[in-house]
Amino acid sequence: MPNYDAIIIGGGLGGLVAGAKLAKEGKRVLLLEQHNIPGGCATTFERNEFTMEVGLHEMDGLYDETDPKQIIFKDLGVFENVAFLKLPEFYRFKNNRMDVVVPDNAGQAIELLTNQFPEEAKGIKTFFRKIFAIRKEANQTFPLWYRRWKLYMLMPIFPAIFPNLAFNSYATLGKYLDSIIDNEDLKLILAANIGYYHDDPYSMSLIYFAVAQAGYYKGGTYIKGGSQKLSDYLAKVIKDNGGEVLLQHLVTGIIVENERAVGVNYKQNRKSATEIMNAHAKVVIANAAIPNVVDMLPEKNRQAQANQVKNLQKACSLITIYFGFNKEPKALGNKHYSTFVFDDSIKTLQDIPANYHGCFAERGYVFVDYSQIESGLAPEGKSVGVICTIDYLSDWENLSSKEYKAKKSQVAQIFREKLEKLIPGIDKEIGWCEIGTPKTIKRYTLNPHGTAYGYAQIPKQSASFRIPVKSKVKGLYFASAWTNPGGGFTGAIMSGWFCANEVLRKK
Repeated sequence: MPNYDAIIIGGGLGGLVAGAKLAKEGKRVLLLEQHNIPGGCATTFERNEFTMEVGLHEMDGLYDETDPKQIIFKDLGVFENVAFLKLPEFYRFKNNRMDVVVPDNAGQAIELLTNQFPEEAKGIKTFFRKIFAIRKEANQTFPLWYRRWKLYMLMPIFPAIFPNLAFNSYATLGKYLDSIIDNEDLKLILAANIGYYHDDPYSMSLIYFAVAQAGYYKGGTYIKGGSQKLSDYLAKVIKDNGGEVLLQHLVTGIIVENERAVGVNYKQNRKSATEIMNAHAKVVIANAAIPNVVDMLPEKNRQAQANQVKNLQKACSLITIYFGFNKEPKALGNKHYSTFVFDDSIKTLQDIPANYHGCFAERGYVFVDYSQIESGLAPEGKSVGVICTIDYLSDWENLSSKEYKAKKSQVAQIFREKLEKLIPGIDKEIGWCEIGTPKTIKRYTLNPHGTAYGYAQIPKQSASFRIPVKSKVKGLYFASAWTNPGGGFTGAIMSGWFCANEVLRKK
C-alpha cells in the first residue's frame, strides 16, 4: 500500500500550490525540499537587520478579476493570510535620451506615451489593444484547463474563438513592435522590462509577454514581508491538512514499477548523510527542473522523457546585487519603485541581447527600491533594494574559488557605482551588499544553467507548445516553471494548479 496519495519533489511555488490544493482536498501529501526553507525563488533571507527579497520585484495581474490567481488564491485562503501591497507605478525608464515614468494604468500610459510621441499615437493604441486582447483570450482559456476540457478538441474552431492566440502563436515581441512603431526609444520603453521574461525581444514570445505585461497594466503587487510569506503559508496549508513537508531532504531517484512511478528515494541533504530512504505514493509530482527529473528516472524509463525535452532551449539566468540601506533611498530623492536604466549603447531593440552578453560596465539593469512601499523588509528609516540584470552561468563557470570571489566583488563595485550615479549619495548609506550569481541560483534551486525561468519563453516553447503536466511516465506529473504555462511567479503558481486538478481528475 502507498504511504501517500502524492509525493512532491521540490518546494517551489508550483510544488507548494499543487501540494496545498491536494492536501485541502483530503489527499495525503509528502513534500520533499532540498533547501532549508520552502519557496524556491519565492524566498527571503536575513542579513543583520535586513530581510532580503530573493526573487520578487512585483507580481502581475492580481487586480484583474479575470486573473487565474484570483481563483487559486481564493480557494487556498491566500488573501486572508498573506498581505499584498499595490505598487505606485509600473516602472521608470531611463537612458541618456529619455526619462519616462510609465503608469500601471493602461489609459494613463497611452495618454502619457501619446503626448511624448504624438507621431506614434496609432501604434501605441494598437500595442495596448493587442496585449489586452491576448490576455483576455488567455484568461478565457483558464476555465477550460481548470475544468479539464481537451483544448485540442477545439482546434478546428480555435481561430474563431481565440483569434489573437491562434494568429500570434509564432509572433515575437521585437517583430511586432517593429511592425507598428518606428521610434526606437518608444520601443525600448514598451519593452523595458524584457528581462522579467527573456533576454531577446526578437525571440520573445509575443503571447507570453502580452499576457503578463497587460496584467502589470492592471496594477502590480508586492507581498508584504517578502515572497517567503506566500511560500510559508502554502507549506502551512499542506501541514494543516495532514500533509508533511520535509526540508533539507534531497530526492535521489524516482521509483518506477510496472512502467509507473510509485515513489521516490531520498536522503537528508547534508554532506555527512548517507542513508537512502524511500516513500511510496499513488502519484509523484516533480517540482524540479525537468532535465533533473530525467536523471532521477531509472535508466530504462529515461529515453522517452529525454527525447521530449532534448531540443528545448533553457532560459537565461540573472545576477542580483542585494543592498541594505541605512537610509531609505526615497529620502535621498529617489521617487520610483522600479527604475530600468539602459546604457547609451542600447539604441534599438536589436542591441539588447549583445548588451546582456557584454561587459558589466555597460550592462542595462533594473533598480528596485522597496522603500517606496511599506514592504516590511527593514527597520523604520532603513530599507533594502536590489539591482538585477540578465546574466549567464557560462560567465561564472570554470573559475577558481579565489577568481569567483574576486569577480563577484568587481561586479558588485561596478553596480554600486552605477547606483551612485542614479541616486547621488546612496553609496555611503549602504550598510550591506551581497551579490547572487547564476551559480548561486543553481546551488539553491539545482536548476540547470542557473535559470529561474525554466525553458526559454520563445514562440515554439510558449504555452501552446509547452511540456504538459503529465509526463511520459505513468503516475509522474510536473508542476514548475519548466512546464505549462511557463516561468515566473504566475506561471509556476498556475502549473501547480493545473497539475493538482489533473491528479484529482484522475482519482
